[in-house]
Amino acid sequence: MYDSFETPGVRMVEPGEYPVWDEALILVNHDLSALLPDPGPLRLMAQPVWPEESDDDEQATEHVYVALPDGRWHGNDLPSTAAVGPAGTTLADVAEAAQETVLGCLWQVWPVCTEHRLGMHAALEDGQAVWRCAGGDGEPEPGHVRARVGHLKES
Repeated sequence: MYDSFETPGVRMVEPGEYPVWDEALILVNHDLSALLPDPGPLRLMAQPVWPEESDDDEQATEHVYVALPDGRWHGNDLPSTAAVGPAGTTLADVAEAAQETVLGCLWQVWPVCTEHRLGMHAALEDGQAVWRCAGGDGEPEPGHVRARVGHLKES
């Protein structure tokens, strides 16, 4: 039992504990290193659920986050349904969590569309996770898909 000011222990997730998220994170880390190599590869961190949460969902034992190499993260945990959901949805969830961490901890917009200089967002198109740009700067230009998640390149 935790007292009211104690935070449940955070731990590094070991490879293989969440294989679907591990695979998605490999692709997201490819994109991170292509456009923003300094932070190093992201990792998964876990924190046990609070006792109050255990009453709501008996199967949830911990929250899993996408974190910087030093263990810091920002934003929401990965949805527990993502670990068993379709691959595109899981990949988009991990990409979005990675963006939240990069922006919240490093104050860095990532990834950025090289054509429009706008931050892109993870989205699903035809069941695949993609990086989507909103389009031009006030132009009547529609948004576009820059690349599938895991396939970004420099330039």
